Amino acid sequence: MSDALLNIVIGLVTSVISGGSVWLWQHGHNARALRRKAAFFGLQQGKQCLIFTGNKYDSPGSADYQEVHALIDVATLAHEIGAKITLESCDLFRGSNGDRTEFCIGGPLGPNPRTAGHLAAHLPGVEIKPWDRDRADTLTIVVGGQAFPWNRRQEEYALIAKFTPPEASRPVFVIFGQTATGTRAAIHFIKREHHNLSQTLTSDDRFCIIVRVKGILTYGHQATELASNVSEAAFASPPQTSTAPEGRQPRA
Repeated sequence: MSDALLNIVIGLVTSVISGGSVWLWQHGHNARALRRKAAFFGLQQGKQCLIFTGNKYDSPGSADYQEVHALIDVATLAHEIGAKITLESCDLFRGSNGDRTEFCIGGPLGPNPRTAGHLAAHLPGVEIKPWDRDRADTLTIVVGGQAFPWNRRQEEYALIAKFTPPEASRPVFVIFGQTATGTRAAIHFIKREHHNLSQTLTSDDRFCIIVRVKGILTYGHQATELASNVSEAAFASPPQTSTAPEGRQPRA
């Protein structure tokens, strides 16, 4: 074999080995990343993923355009991991998520009553001010005395919580914004930042965070950042105010 041909053969073998090594490394890297993602979202290959979406605020029985996209984003996530997807009605479904990972999408003030039930049962420290065009605090999210106000079409906030009910073996994600745009933004954020969150949160099994959505008229749902980790306050019951029995005065 001539030196020139030998060099060509050596080059081909080297290329095959290098290419194979790169492919194996990339395959292993992708597999590890997918396992981390599955662990964070509580999804398992071949297992069920329940998705609940709310009603459009002015049209019961229909879904807002932005929340349809939010549903698609969650379904795409579940499909990537290999979970089986089940869509359920927030108005008709009753019961625990059991051994199925749940994503409950949409706010508690009418659109998604299941969200309201989850907040009452598991996140007693979270309060949402009701919609009223004449109130300055309309749709404000309040957690532990910290207020996150709504600035229509400019800046808003969304809440993302993860917990496992005592009667279930898989987690529930509650995700909603002050509008449907905020809801979609929250899902966009957690899909993008789940790895960083798993490194920085005290626990990725139970948490509650607030996401800020900025420049909505310019960037839509895509300009998001972590505003606050409110886990401790969200899962804690608010302090009870006691009143003295009628006819008796409290001691000084």
